[in-house]
Amino acid sequence: MKTIEKDLHNITENFPSDFTENEKAAAKTLFLKKLSLLTHEFYGGKLQTVPKCGIYGFNWFNVWYTPGVSAVSTGIRDNHESSFTLSNRGNLVAVVSDSTRVLGDGDCSPSGGLGVMEGKCMLMKYLGGVDAYPICIDSYIKPHEEKKYNFPAGKHCPDKIIDFVRMLEPSVGAVNLEDIQQPDCFKVLDTLREECDIPVWHDDAQGTACITLAGLLNALKLAKKNIHDCRIVLLGAGASNTTIARLILQDGGDPAKMIVCDSQGALHAGREDIKADERYYRKWELCLATNPKRVDTFDEAIKGADVLIALSKPGPNTVTKEQIASMGDKPIVFTCANPVPEIWPHDAKAAGAFITGTGRGDFPNQINNSVCFPGILKGALLVRARKISDGMAIRCAHSIADYSEKKGIDPENIVVKMDDEDVFAVEAADVAMQAIKEGLARTTMTWDEAFKRAKAEIAESRALTQQLMDSGFIKEPPAEFFTQALDYAVEQIKQQRSK
Repeated sequence: MKTIEKDLHNITENFPSDFTENEKAAAKTLFLKKLSLLTHEFYGGKLQTVPKCGIYGFNWFNVWYTPGVSAVSTGIRDNHESSFTLSNRGNLVAVVSDSTRVLGDGDCSPSGGLGVMEGKCMLMKYLGGVDAYPICIDSYIKPHEEKKYNFPAGKHCPDKIIDFVRMLEPSVGAVNLEDIQQPDCFKVLDTLREECDIPVWHDDAQGTACITLAGLLNALKLAKKNIHDCRIVLLGAGASNTTIARLILQDGGDPAKMIVCDSQGALHAGREDIKADERYYRKWELCLATNPKRVDTFDEAIKGADVLIALSKPGPNTVTKEQIASMGDKPIVFTCANPVPEIWPHDAKAAGAFITGTGRGDFPNQINNSVCFPGILKGALLVRARKISDGMAIRCAHSIADYSEKKGIDPENIVVKMDDEDVFAVEAADVAMQAIKEGLARTTMTWDEAFKRAKAEIAESRALTQQLMDSGFIKEPPAEFFTQALDYAVEQIKQQRSK
C-alpha cells in the first residue's frame, strides 16, 4: 500500500487489489466523505474574513471607521450607485440557501447546508476572485407567521426566502441561490430576477444548465452531430433539468425531439397532475413544448436517443446498462446525480456510451458548475449587471465550449477543468460583453479590459491563499487523517461484502 499524496491523486491506488471497479468508486466516495469530516473539524470550516485595506497604525481606524467613514455613509446616501465602489459590494456575492435540497441528501436543516455554502464561497474566491459569504436561512413558518404568509406552520415557505433576499439586496452585488427544494426554487428565482436590481442567480439551475450545455456542445462536435437533429432525453425534472431543457431549446434543440421524465414518467401535454399544481409551472411549460407523441415511460423514451442527461436519484443503477445499450449511435450520457451518479461511467461505457460525464471530479468529464459560476458571476459584477439573463448563461456555455475546444477536446476531456488558469477570466469577459449587448450593464468596458481585470483579481486571490499556506497561517492537515479515511472506506466496503 502506498502513501496517499497530499494532492489526493492516488487514492484509488491504495485500495485492495481485489476491489472491483464499482467497489473502488464506492470506496472513493466513502474516503472523501470521511476526510471531509476530519478536515472540516480541523480547520473549523473553510472561510475567514481578513481586511483588504492597509492598517498602518491605530490612527487609521479613524479613517476606516468613525469619524472618517461618515463621509462614505453620506456619500452612498446621496448616490446609491457609489456603494459599488466605496464598499466591497461591487465584488460581493451572498450565497443564500434554506438547505432544503442539499446535494443528494435532501433537507439537511437550515444550518446543515453551511458546508456546501462555504465551499461555494471558497470556489468563488479562489477561482473567480469574487468575495462571497454563506447565509443559510430558516424558511420554516412559525405559528405567529401563519397569517402574514398565509402558509401553514412547520412548512417551508418560498416567500420567506424572497423577503430575505429583498432586504439583503442593498449589501451585495449579486445573490447566488443554492440548494432550495422544488417547486419553491422556481418561484424564488423568477420573482427575485424580476424584482431585484442586482443579479439573482440559481446555481443549481442556471449554473448546472450552463456547464451542461457547454459539455453537450463539445460532445456533439466529437460525435459529429447537430443539436437540432438529436433526440435528447432528460431524466429528472427538478430545477437543474428543467433549466437545462430550456437553454438547450433556446440554443437550437428541437422540442419535438426532446423528452423530459420525472418520477411519474415522461412529461407531455396529457400530464394533468402537473397541470393541476400551479407551483410546477416550469414543468408544465415543458409538458406543452416537448414530447408531442406523448411517450409515457423512460424506457420507451431512451430507445434510440442520442443524448441522456440525468439529474435524478443518486445511483448506481438508477439508470441501467440495458437502458444505455438501447440508445442510438455514439450515445452521449451525462449522469450527474450527487454524490453517486445514476450509473457509474465504466458501466455506461461498457454498455456502449460514446462519451460519459458526471458531476464528480474523480472521473473523466466532470459536468460541474464550478467551471461556470465563478466566471459568470465575475463577468456580471465587472459591469454591475442588473440580472443574469438566459442569453448571458448561453454565452457563458459557448465561451467554455469554445475555450475548451481550442485547448483540445477528446471523448475523455470535453470541457476544461477548474484548474485551468484562464477559463474563468475568458468567461467573465464574454459574459460582461453579453450583458452590455443586452442593455443589462450599469457600466461598460472593452473585452480586453474585462479580461485583464478578471485575470488580475483571480491571480491575486490564488496568490493570497498560497501565501497563507506558505506562511503557516493555513496549516496542513495531519497525515493520519488520510490513513483514517482510507481505513474507514476499506472497512465499510468489506462489511458490505459480508452482508
